[in-house]
Amino acid sequence: MTDDKRLISALRGVAQDVPPLWLMRQAGRYLPEYRALRAQAKSFLEFCYTPASAAEVTLQPIRRFHFDAAILFSDILVVPDAMGQTVSFETGEGPRLDPIETPEGVARLGAFDVEKLSPVFETIDRVKSALPSDVAFIGFCGAPWTVASYMIAGKGTPDQAPARLFAFRHPAAFQQLIDRLVEASVDYLLRQIDAGVETVQIFDSWAGVLPAHEFEAWCARPIARMIALLKEKRPQTPVIAFVRGADAQLPGLTRRLGADGYGLDTALDPGWAVAETAANVCLQGNLDPLALIAGGEALDRETDAILETFRGRPHIFNLGHGILPQTPIENVERLVARVRRG
Repeated sequence: MTDDKRLISALRGVAQDVPPLWLMRQAGRYLPEYRALRAQAKSFLEFCYTPASAAEVTLQPIRRFHFDAAILFSDILVVPDAMGQTVSFETGEGPRLDPIETPEGVARLGAFDVEKLSPVFETIDRVKSALPSDVAFIGFCGAPWTVASYMIAGKGTPDQAPARLFAFRHPAAFQQLIDRLVEASVDYLLRQIDAGVETVQIFDSWAGVLPAHEFEAWCARPIARMIALLKEKRPQTPVIAFVRGADAQLPGLTRRLGADGYGLDTALDPGWAVAETAANVCLQGNLDPLALIAGGEALDRETDAILETFRGRPHIFNLGHGILPQTPIENVERLVARVRRG
């Protein structure tokens, strides 16, 4: 195993004077080299399924900034694509899927065809052989609730009302969908691990819209099941849970989910998170992506506050959500230099 890599050490509970650093969506549209390569692909999904291209964009931010981790370039919606649901991406509008509007739509989904995702595993193989020896490799998937919300609505929505209404009207069918996504996502992550990633992150981007009882049923329990299965089958692989918007739930989640690290979103007070979680729990985050756009003294101030808040405990420096396309590259360079000086 790679405990000598700083990000892995943090996930093992080791506090470091200078925290490891990576950024969600660090491979993406803010980089001109990404935009140039993306322009050559017919579609975003084709881009994800072209190992040479996906590997190249995974490595681009490592070459520029030498982050402490690379994260696989792919998308959370490759899982429903591998279940037979039609998935596409419209420029400027985000993902489009054939919406699941009835229980019969859930029943019509095919078995999860993990071999359809073999290009993703080839991407992992290409990246792992090219990464610097001190850089960790992160795989990922979407959490069942977040993926289900896209599958039912057929697109992103501001409040996930279509998925919530479906769960109210058809609870058995919705539970079946969640259960299938748990199994498919675990299979997918296991294959990523076997292909060469060293840790995995589970993204629940829309957990914050759920009231308490729905949060328990559709977010907490499914993620806990996923992590238990991963730990049973690949016990040495650390798992990061990023449950966005579930701020008040954080202390309970760190006791229940069984993850090795927990991502904090932008809205969460990091001082409260430190006070309310055990000192050996690795927390990840949570610089505001807008501060990274602003740059200058504002960026320095926000960066220093986060560094000071987490000093003396396991911490992975990251954003509270993904890097935004309009982020100036020089601001990322400034952030890296500021974090690395400790």
